Amino acid sequence: MHFHDDSLFPENQEKLVIQAAPYGPEWLPGDADDLPLTMDEHVQAAVDCYDAGATVLHIHVRELDGKGSKRMSMFNELLGRLREAVPDMVLQIGGSISFAPEGEGGDAKWLAYDTRHLLADLTPAPDQVTIAINTSQMNIVEIMTDDDLEGTSIAKPDYYRAYRDMVVEAGPDFYLEHLKRLQGNGIQPHFQLATLAQLETVERLIRAGIHTGPLILNYVAIGGGFAGRHPADLIEFVRRVPDGAVLTIESSMRAVAPMNAIAIALGVHVRVGNEDNLWRRKGERMSSVEQVEQMVQIANALGRDIATGAEAKEIYKIGEYYADADETLARLGMVPNRRPGQRGFMLRDSAS
Repeated sequence: MHFHDDSLFPENQEKLVIQAAPYGPEWLPGDADDLPLTMDEHVQAAVDCYDAGATVLHIHVRELDGKGSKRMSMFNELLGRLREAVPDMVLQIGGSISFAPEGEGGDAKWLAYDTRHLLADLTPAPDQVTIAINTSQMNIVEIMTDDDLEGTSIAKPDYYRAYRDMVVEAGPDFYLEHLKRLQGNGIQPHFQLATLAQLETVERLIRAGIHTGPLILNYVAIGGGFAGRHPADLIEFVRRVPDGAVLTIESSMRAVAPMNAIAIALGVHVRVGNEDNLWRRKGERMSSVEQVEQMVQIANALGRDIATGAEAKEIYKIGEYYADADETLARLGMVPNRRPGQRGFMLRDSAS
């Protein structure tokens, strides 16, 4: 992304889109006070986050026994109710479905490709499904402290080991087919990226005409095979993202607020919620709604406006697709593909 002299002026920045992730699939009931259990509680969590200022909802579903649901029927039911309860929110399904272990000693793992592909057939369709690119380690506890995990199920050795050893399976066999199914059903892929190597893979998919639509992505700074918390890495990722992309910053635990404060100042977007963080200060719990309210407060202090639901859908370009690689590159502000025999660095096409 290119920054002009006036790019940090809030009146020139996009209105802030706040993603809320209030369903905490890695946690068990009792780990946080605001983890929804019943379907009514799932819906109320969405309403409360929307009322606080969030306009994108990152969705997982929990069974009544407290475990993450893997049943598409429950996702369908929740999506139907959310369309009624929060019609202005962007509904984003978490592409892992559930990665929580079945019990102590079980593996924390992403579900098989065929199961994840079923997300493209949900009814009603979500606005987005998050998609991982390239298989990588996802050790979510690597940069968490004992204080972060105190009093939670992940503090137990078996659960800790399960999340330490988790791997995101997302090779080409997965993402090529998944992108085709999502686009075929009018669902926007929301890329969850952690490294420049993953961003470069997505660029190749765009240049090959495989992804022909808006580039909507999260920078995932949770460590353990994903990005860490170094501000220079965050800034470099922002710099490398195309000008026409929509970027959200995602971190973990007490790093969420400072990483998001940088994001708000830079003019990109933020994600909060109990899936990412349980704490305000050391030892002081913080709900998903309180985290949304904190982002609103930081934005207000900097003079940056908060997007409404309708504005978030416009910023995210929901429902928008492009004809081919050339149009996608142009819409994203990227230089065109090299033509046969063409030498030198590429320039953006301009009318003569």
